[in-house]
Amino acid sequence: MILESFPVGPLQANCTLLGNKETGEALVIDPGDEAPRIHRRLTELGLTLKQILLTHAHIDHLSGALPLKRLTGAPILLNENDLPLLQSMAMQASWIGTAPPETAPPDAFLVDGEFVGIEGLSAEVLYTPGHTQGSVCLLFAPLKLLIAGDTLFAGSIGRTDLPGGNYGQIIDSITNQLLPLPDETRVITGHGPATTIGAERRSNPFLHGE
Repeated sequence: MILESFPVGPLQANCTLLGNKETGEALVIDPGDEAPRIHRRLTELGLTLKQILLTHAHIDHLSGALPLKRLTGAPILLNENDLPLLQSMAMQASWIGTAPPETAPPDAFLVDGEFVGIEGLSAEVLYTPGHTQGSVCLLFAPLKLLIAGDTLFAGSIGRTDLPGGNYGQIIDSITNQLLPLPDETRVITGHGPATTIGAERRSNPFLHGE
């Protein structure tokens, strides 16, 4: 199994690449920018991209999705509840002073409880609204790995002051969907360092007492 996570774009969102060495297939989660760099790395590893998965529709997590699709032919998957955000790239670009990226409707939706991925790397979709109305996390249970997007961070949680954000909702999502996971579950966050469910249960100030 190949697992690489690296920051991309001006806001340094974490893009995660997962590959099956035996089949030569790969997933990319949250290609927020730098599609040529991501494509070059896939080529270096000898991997064929099969799915592009988006944890939510903020500009810093999806700007590279359509360019990467054009380079590889891989479909883009997103939760349906973030379609309004997908259609608001001009507004989102104005927040950070950049040109809006070109986007397109997703090829399929990420639905709570369903499984996505490739042979040997299957992820359960956990619907975790709060940061946005369509936020999801991706649980690779056999790997004890969670790709959390901007729902949960090391010592923090996703911001809820942008359109579609809801503080009570994100706390409920984390409490009901993420905290029941085993303590040793590794969490790759949308920005910054990785953590574990156990560490966040014990010390995350936003979850104290949950």
